[in-house]
Amino acid sequence: MKKTLLAEFTAREGAEADIARLVRQYAKEVREEDGNLAFEVYTKASRSRAFWIFEVYEDETAFQAHLKAPYGGPFNAALAPLIEEDASVLTFLDPVT
Repeated sequence: MKKTLLAEFTAREGAEADIARLVRQYAKEVREEDGNLAFEVYTKASRSRAFWIFEVYEDETAFQAHLKAPYGGPFNAALAPLIEEDASVLTFLDPVT
């Protein structure tokens, strides 16, 4: 079963460009993972500091491999001081059947 989630965070005032640059590079790396099906980055139209990342992985195994990727830790460490939350807020999604 596919693993689908929404990661959300809010840029600190003035950090939007730094986050956009950081997340663009991270997205390139994640999209190359064997089990990644989607990694789409958005900002909220009415609030450009609100970032949403929609992620889809083939299955739980692919998602766990993503979590163990060597570039994930450095990305999260670089992101942490640029956002208002302590970390990205993850919401796991299930399809409506």
